[in-house]
Amino acid sequence: MRAIWTGAIGFGLVNIPVKLYSATETSSLDLDMLDKKDNANIHFKRVNEKTGKEVKWENIVKGFKLPNDKYVVLTDKDFEKASAKKTRSIDIANFVKEEEIESMYYESPYYLEPDKSGVRAYALLREALLKTGKVGVATFVLRNKEVLAILRANEKVIVLNRIRFEEEIRDTADLSLPPKSAVKAPELKMAITLIDQLTQKFDIKKYKDTYSADLMKLIKAKAKGIKLKEPALKVVHSKSKDIMSQLRESLNNSTTRQRKAS
Repeated sequence: MRAIWTGAIGFGLVNIPVKLYSATETSSLDLDMLDKKDNANIHFKRVNEKTGKEVKWENIVKGFKLPNDKYVVLTDKDFEKASAKKTRSIDIANFVKEEEIESMYYESPYYLEPDKSGVRAYALLREALLKTGKVGVATFVLRNKEVLAILRANEKVIVLNRIRFEEEIRDTADLSLPPKSAVKAPELKMAITLIDQLTQKFDIKKYKDTYSADLMKLIKAKAKGIKLKEPALKVVHSKSKDIMSQLRESLNNSTTRQRKAS
């Protein structure tokens, strides 16, 4: 793996040199964009709007546009100067219970690996997080953008998970949402029974990206000139039955599946 950031974790007066690695990779197929007419590859180029010529990456800089249409050009050193500490340090501001953070705030996960000089302090923080069940809330700068994150531990590694700032979450005021009074007590009771019946311990290994596998199956068939039949989709018409009938049928189906599984 290739580190995308190097710096240190600030934990009180403890300084832990670390490297940051992306913890995820895509499971979707790598598809090229083609011209519909002749299947030629489509390329995106960085073009100078004045000359129309392509510009190499090493010749591209970032700039902020002023009201007079002029630009203030920023270099990598400028981004560091703006807040030298935040560009090199993941500062833990405080610790919270992980369940207090709503799932909508979560973004990308990363692995933190200690530098040789920070191994003992890293292990100490990892074990302390595990024992307390807490996560550290921190901020730092990644790719010229301030990031809000939490640091949580599993048995092996400290995981940094980017989370969104409050202002990045849209308000629900524009949505048409039903009031609590729309729910009838008997329906709620039966819905809870169904949820309890379908509740299992979470096991990530049970869930697979089957769409990519199905898509590859279709690609191989098309490559051989085989035309696959379009699968018939089961459409459920919610107006055909009342909610209680649907819940009862769902419970019966769930009970039948559980009996077959056992």
